[in-house]
Amino acid sequence: MHPRWAGRCESCGEWNTILEETVAPRPGPAAKGAGRPVDFVHLDGSAELPPRCPTGIVELDRVLGGGLVPASAILVGGDPGIGKSTLLLQAAAALARTGRRVLYISGEESIEQTRLRARRLGVQDTPLELAAAINLRDIAASLRTPGDTALVVIDSIQTMWLDSIDSAPGTVAQVRACSFELIQLAKAGRFAVVLVGHVTKDGAIAGPRVLEHMVDAVLYFEGDRGHQFRILRGVKNRFGATDEIGVFEMTDRGLAEVANPSALFLAERHGNIAGSAVFAGVEGTRPVLVEVQALLSPNPAGQPRRSVIGWDGGRLPMLLAVLEARGGLRLSATDVYLNVAGGLRVSEPAADLAVAAALVSAATETPTNAGMIYFGEIGLSGEVRQVTQVDARLKEAAKLGFVQATLPRRIARGNRPPVQPNGLELTEIGHISDLVGAFPRE
Repeated sequence: MHPRWAGRCESCGEWNTILEETVAPRPGPAAKGAGRPVDFVHLDGSAELPPRCPTGIVELDRVLGGGLVPASAILVGGDPGIGKSTLLLQAAAALARTGRRVLYISGEESIEQTRLRARRLGVQDTPLELAAAINLRDIAASLRTPGDTALVVIDSIQTMWLDSIDSAPGTVAQVRACSFELIQLAKAGRFAVVLVGHVTKDGAIAGPRVLEHMVDAVLYFEGDRGHQFRILRGVKNRFGATDEIGVFEMTDRGLAEVANPSALFLAERHGNIAGSAVFAGVEGTRPVLVEVQALLSPNPAGQPRRSVIGWDGGRLPMLLAVLEARGGLRLSATDVYLNVAGGLRVSEPAADLAVAAALVSAATETPTNAGMIYFGEIGLSGEVRQVTQVDARLKEAAKLGFVQATLPRRIARGNRPPVQPNGLELTEIGHISDLVGAFPRE
């Protein structure tokens, strides 16, 4: 461009080659905003449930809400080595056995490494299609080909690279752009796409936070690599319930489903030891019984230690203060260690009563009743508050052979009494002092 007329071009050195051109003015904001009106409809119109495609792994289908939904995007996160790739390879192979086309694209492992893992899992004979690639343009060209693809697994999204973005793979810009392209391809091709995501040291999925808003479902794979249990938890699901869990057991042949996690979590429980109580919890729509263990150690000098595994560490000091102020226990000069056995992380406030029972049992050195369960929320004034899904908790306890249940007292008018299963005796308490008084003290 030249700001004024010139006889000779400064770039090529030729004469009389510069021509004047009239540039049309750009459209203003009014012209930009012109478009077609949006059609609005009423809420009472017809709506069909999305079709489901079962993966063949019942625990995974439970967390997804019944199976994969076509044209959906799922984000799976978890610590390194927890079993994300193992679970998805098993699910992809199980779905491929049904005759559907399933693609597994790895950006971290070669095809030979994936084949070795498939041979260890016993799924090497399935018609699963593998590829090792990180260039998103090459992957997009392959996914645009017509076909009846049902599922595409991208392992992992942090390894994908788009050449139009001037940054390295795994950066915020690359993860955002690659995820957007893959989700658009899934919507256009009517196939489900699963994105494997790395996590940071804080446990959150690495990359932009908007990534979790872009996808339809976010699943976290939890557990300790030194423990055999793995928990698949759904924290977001546009097509199903949130906070649903699937329980797996890591074996030498991969991940095995656990149909009855309560029985497995309580398999090694000894009911004659002080400091142990059984909590009847609910994860999503599934009732789960776990053992809460407490250990107290005198610490007359220095700052008492509070160590928690599997429960909210900030809630333990509050509960200890309530037990001391409202229940009369002296725990201020005592080290407290709390553990939820089995590797499950409990987050609901209904676990307060079970934790308090384990603490009182440890403080009085009196074992809890081996056939009793506990659930209920405890307030700062020591009151035991109502919780949800009481019937489901009691039914699960009766199914596993428990004969007694300690739960909050019904005080609200019109509160429907819980359905008492046969052979289960209910003990209702309204204050933390009632729980403390049930244990003999010197």
